[in-house]
Amino acid sequence: MAHRIAEVVIDCSDPQLLAGFYLELLDGRPRQSRPEWATIWADPIILGFQRVPECKSVKNRCHLDFFCDDLEESAVRAERLGARRMGDVVIDPPGAFIVLQDPEGNEFCFVSGYPDDPDV
Repeated sequence: MAHRIAEVVIDCSDPQLLAGFYLELLDGRPRQSRPEWATIWADPIILGFQRVPECKSVKNRCHLDFFCDDLEESAVRAERLGARRMGDVVIDPPGAFIVLQDPEGNEFCFVSGYPDDPDV
């Protein structure tokens, strides 16, 4: 039996806050919204945001990477939306990346220069 990813869900304190952040960051479309749950369509995936009672207390074991053409421009835009940089651009041939945190402290990266073909 084959399976496919239905959506990526991020545990958080404020689903509407994070859904709004990623909606703007990724030029997505809203799907569902209620106090404990929100989802957005961020082509080609659905991101879900689920309220949980505990606060984030450790480094993410999994994070999102977003391809972009310009790391600095993408980082500045994310900061305007409420993200924080976690360091400088890292050059890692054949590309580069920068790590940021969303408004609730979840890490994500912008990456550029890497092949986006999964067969490469």
